[in-house]
Amino acid sequence: MAGSIDVRAYLEKTLHERIMYIDGAMGTMIQRLRLTEQDFRGEEYKDHPKDLKGNNDMLVFTQPDAIEKIHWQYLDAGADMVETNTFSSTSIAQLDYGLEKEAYRMNKVAAEVAKRACDKMTALTPDRPRFVCGALGPTNRTCSISPSVENPAFRNVTFDELVEAYKEQTKGLLDGGADILLVETIFDTLNAKAALYAIDLCFVEGYRRAPVFVSGTIVDMSGRTLSGQTGEAFVVSTSHAEPFAMGLNCALGADQMRPFIYNIGKASKTHVICYPNAGLPNAFGEYDESPEDMAKQVEVFAKEGLVSIIGGCCGTTPDHIRAIANACKSYSPRKYEKDPVISSMLLSGLEPLKVDQSSNFINIGERCNVAGSRKFARHVLKGEYDECLAIARAQVESGAQVVDINFDEGMLDGVAAMTRFLNLLSSDPDVSKVPLMIDSSNFDVIEAGLKCAQGKCIVNSISLKVGEEEFIRQATIVRRYGAAVVVMAFDEVGQADVAARKFEICSRSYHILVDQVGFNPNDIIFDPNILTICTGMEEHNNYGVEFIEAIKLIKANLPGAKISGGVSNLSFSFRGMDIIREAMHSVFLYHAIKVGMDMGIVNAGFLTVYDDIPKDLLQLCEDAVWNRDPEVTDKLLAYAQANAKGAKKGASAETEEWRKKPVAERLSYALVKGIVKYIVEDTEEARQDSVKYPRPLNVIEGPLMSGMSVVGDLFGAGKMFLPQVIKSARVMKTAVAHLIPFMEEERLRNIAEKGLADDDNWYSGTVLMATVKGDVHDIGKNIVAVVLGCNNYRVIDLGVMTPCEKIIETAIKEKVDVIGLSGLITPSLDEMIHVAKEAERAGLKVPILIGGATTSKTHTAVKVAPRYTQPAIHVLDASKSVVVVSNLLDNKVREEFIEDINEEYDEIREDHYDGLKDRRYLSLAAAREQRMVLDWRQERIVKPSFLGTKTFKDIDLNTVVGHIDWNPFFQVWQLRGKYPNRGYPKIFNDETVGAEAKKLHNDAVAMMKTMIDKKQLRATAIIGFYPANSVGDDIEIYEDETRSKVVAKFYGLRQQAEKEKESNEKYMCLSDFVAPKESGIADYLSMFAVSAGFGCDELCDQFIANHDDYASIMAKSLADRLAEALAEKLHQDIRREHWGYAPDEALDVADMLSIKYQGIRPAPGYPSQPDHTEKKTMWELGNIAAETGIGLTESLAMDPGASVSAIVFGRGQYFAVGKIQEDQVTDYAQRKHMEKREVETWLGSILAYDNE
Repeated sequence: MAGSIDVRAYLEKTLHERIMYIDGAMGTMIQRLRLTEQDFRGEEYKDHPKDLKGNNDMLVFTQPDAIEKIHWQYLDAGADMVETNTFSSTSIAQLDYGLEKEAYRMNKVAAEVAKRACDKMTALTPDRPRFVCGALGPTNRTCSISPSVENPAFRNVTFDELVEAYKEQTKGLLDGGADILLVETIFDTLNAKAALYAIDLCFVEGYRRAPVFVSGTIVDMSGRTLSGQTGEAFVVSTSHAEPFAMGLNCALGADQMRPFIYNIGKASKTHVICYPNAGLPNAFGEYDESPEDMAKQVEVFAKEGLVSIIGGCCGTTPDHIRAIANACKSYSPRKYEKDPVISSMLLSGLEPLKVDQSSNFINIGERCNVAGSRKFARHVLKGEYDECLAIARAQVESGAQVVDINFDEGMLDGVAAMTRFLNLLSSDPDVSKVPLMIDSSNFDVIEAGLKCAQGKCIVNSISLKVGEEEFIRQATIVRRYGAAVVVMAFDEVGQADVAARKFEICSRSYHILVDQVGFNPNDIIFDPNILTICTGMEEHNNYGVEFIEAIKLIKANLPGAKISGGVSNLSFSFRGMDIIREAMHSVFLYHAIKVGMDMGIVNAGFLTVYDDIPKDLLQLCEDAVWNRDPEVTDKLLAYAQANAKGAKKGASAETEEWRKKPVAERLSYALVKGIVKYIVEDTEEARQDSVKYPRPLNVIEGPLMSGMSVVGDLFGAGKMFLPQVIKSARVMKTAVAHLIPFMEEERLRNIAEKGLADDDNWYSGTVLMATVKGDVHDIGKNIVAVVLGCNNYRVIDLGVMTPCEKIIETAIKEKVDVIGLSGLITPSLDEMIHVAKEAERAGLKVPILIGGATTSKTHTAVKVAPRYTQPAIHVLDASKSVVVVSNLLDNKVREEFIEDINEEYDEIREDHYDGLKDRRYLSLAAAREQRMVLDWRQERIVKPSFLGTKTFKDIDLNTVVGHIDWNPFFQVWQLRGKYPNRGYPKIFNDETVGAEAKKLHNDAVAMMKTMIDKKQLRATAIIGFYPANSVGDDIEIYEDETRSKVVAKFYGLRQQAEKEKESNEKYMCLSDFVAPKESGIADYLSMFAVSAGFGCDELCDQFIANHDDYASIMAKSLADRLAEALAEKLHQDIRREHWGYAPDEALDVADMLSIKYQGIRPAPGYPSQPDHTEKKTMWELGNIAAETGIGLTESLAMDPGASVSAIVFGRGQYFAVGKIQEDQVTDYAQRKHMEKREVETWLGSILAYDNE
């Protein structure tokens, strides 16, 4: 019998072997019984005062045999577990029927009925026991949403009422024999948190700790619950309960649910349960999807490894479950990796927030605090909560990623104020999308806040000043609510003010929380007390230093812990002197973040950029923070007295001969020459000529499009080049922008006068462009968009980091003709495959174009095209895009063009797979036998000038201009010289493109000078040096010269493709270039990351707002060149100075670009180490995100895009790993402690075998 086995252990074992199945809809089967009111009442309730028909849950009293039979039918169909008939069996839901007092018995009896059916089936199949899932439904009330439109702060149920109801239900289910607890159909996460809270209370009281399943409900294709959370945020909000399985049910059919269950799986590190409806309801509210059709759709979930447990919800029957079980029986269950103990802090509002080494500093908005904002306090005391909400909204708009909320004021009822404000706040998605910090010195107020927040909050704060027993009690409650917690550096003695005391208290608190309370160490945030400096009291002057030193101790000794603090405390001495306070905060944060401060309570609009602080004020603030000048307080007061600014403007006027021509010719001339100066006045002149151009649209269709046709013809003929085309686009956009208001006015007039809308469409077609999710690079995409726009195509540009769902949703909504996907990094290739698969699933009938630096015709043909029945075509560059799109949209040539592409791609696929068969590879063991072995006795080992990291801020970009490699710049702009004039500067002599290349270069030099002089681009760099030795194919990084503690490990990949036997070439891996550990030789490794992209996006936004694509693309391409130049110069400085293994190197830039230097600087994701995940190790080892602001996207692209990183070796040669075999992938995955499938995803482009 199921009751005699360890249910959790059995489920865990079975779910490693096969998919398990849960039953279908109880309600659907009950409806088939056609029961009457009398059937519902039975003998026991024949005189009950209220109607009972429709109260399905009570049938366990009056029709228990019928309910047991339904359970049996599902078990017989293949279900491993059945849900109790208790979806509405809380006292709250039963109140409508007057049966609230029967809730406990209803749940107990329902579990007993289900248990009987399971036991009978288990007796028949003892090798396959069946289980009872005690179902806890959402109730008919919601704790996060007001039932009253007029009063958004009103609730018709409280968290405490829900907890009591769910606690009663849980006890009944467990007492009745439920094996599993299933919190299901969650449309409001706060209701679910109440259920999970109640379950935990029951466990604490001594009830058996049954496995808990949690299943949410995404209400529509927005991907959100009814209360507004994304699926990912829902996972974060409920993961504290450590559910055995997490998933989705109800509201959607399998076809609609698939992208959302995919996201749930990505967000949760546990088993995934999914039981969708039998399609969507028809006009009569009935479900028509047949068992066979539903099984086909659900089979996809199993085939793709998305689910562990499958079943059905509304409209499903035993036949549906039988069909699903048959369809999915040959597939393996979902595989997942559990989160490491020390990973990321995850928070949520309506959306998730991840805090880890790769995230930037988290701004916690401080203005919703009655103690920190007089304005907020004034509105609260007057009861003006709408105004309070506006303050919260402004904080988020200013950049706050978490909002701190505090109502600690003597004249306030803190509990009531917190409850009212949070209930009101939840109705505003612009604010409630971010996580909340519930802030109070009164723990009752904190609890009141937690009872109103569906997301995962931060509690601010608890401390040991209340004594250890009370500290543990409070921490246990916070953990039960699923919140992270701020712990202040207070204890029973008092507040800590020096670093040693701060660490002592934090260390004690940490071990109590982790070891006794069971707190996730990633959810612990220490506030080591930011205290006020410059008060006039000497003993206060070192408080800033003490805080920074405490951070170092905490980060070094308390794994996973985060650091926060109230930044404004630092500068209280200068209240009213904003210029001082802003600068002081920025200086303090600059240094605190470098050593590990993760977040801070700060007015997000009350900071200045460190590099923008005037040098004299910067020096004063540095002296104040570091306590270097005893007179700095007086100096700061003096500084606050005055400042002055001035500006000059000038203008010049020119007259040109072409201005005397007719307006149509002037417009064409301006478009071809890219002259924007007169375009608005000329466009307006044409619009005023109502005889030639009766409507504004005629100006576009006439002279403007005629001019663009000339541009397109010249470009197509190779007589006009990309830089010129982009300038033309800027002119066209400016002209159209001027006409749009007049066209809108005409449209509205037509509607008013004639009942007609202007639906003329003067575009040749609509093309959607997007850089795929996880990638921030868009120069190439932007160029293609401009070229297509110049050829009369409407372009919808979704920008960078675009989720698959948004691409498909927009394509359908806008009825696009073509989709263009772009990406630079190798993980983008996998995302493009995902988009193609989802587009196929969505039934799209439009071609997909694939482009970007890492894409190829082979990858498109082999990996993308087979997933999509419509054309998926690789486009080499912008010049080819117009030809491809025009052929696809021209009905006369479309079929023949596609047929040619298909034939070509068939040949490519055949060649690819033949190549895999023909190419010979060594086993990994054999390749290692033939590795490169250096004579380490002869190798000169040089110790770097320092160990650890060094950060360079505000780098003068003038110092790196001389290191620019201009060749890629011209490639971006598709200007290519012919032999002998290839490359820079010979390209200027080329007959065809020389003149335009010279003009482009002049524009680039002029813009670069402006960007540097005005500091529109900011450059940052970090270098690091570490003791290192190789161990096999990997490289160990050590904490110090004792080499006793490994702090990081870089993993290597080795060449396996068989080389010519007579060549004697070795099979290389990067670890070959570092002294082996067993040699006893102390070797070293370096790394760096640089960016010249800070400020680039803001600058480009300004250009785009002015319709200047040319300037925008120019700025991005120059930022890329400057970043590469900075990397080249920094590498030179490493070789000659910082490491100094080549102190006498005297190479010019041409020699460096020809790689004539000693050593190498390979980057993760590139040929010598194609695995982008090695960047994570770099970023964590060097704390790169906090030190530099250079972040990593989820696909591990660097952000800003104009960034370069590398691992630096003092010796070695560049090589390409090439294709690798499955034995190496398996070995590599084991060494990295990653799932093999995940490794195959990251290394997909170099696999020498088909892993599909």
